[in-house]
Amino acid sequence: MIFLKAFLVGGLLCVVAQLLMDLTSYKVTPAHILVGFVTGGAILSALGVYGPLVDWAGAGATVPLTGFGHLLAQGTIAGVQEKGLLGVFSGGVAATAAGITAAVVFGYLVSLAFRPKG
Repeated sequence: MIFLKAFLVGGLLCVVAQLLMDLTSYKVTPAHILVGFVTGGAILSALGVYGPLVDWAGAGATVPLTGFGHLLAQGTIAGVQEKGLLGVFSGGVAATAAGITAAVVFGYLVSLAFRPKG
């Protein structure tokens, strides 16, 4: 059942992004979607709305960009509780360091394996 929940929530988030790009008179680009979803995930997490969705849908809520925003917000909250005001600057980065490092390393490895066509 967890796979179905993850598929439905992750798919719904992707549908929302695609609809935003296709149906808006102002062309919403993938960059707009990226920033909006990360920001939206952080705001929903800070309001306490995104955490229950993560508990219910698992990877369907944590893998999309909104999940990255959620992780940033939770890391910042934990950093502030642990280090005070300085936690605002270090908490989010510490919480997302593994994902950011993986993206950079795998991106570099893929860039070595493939050549762009231009």
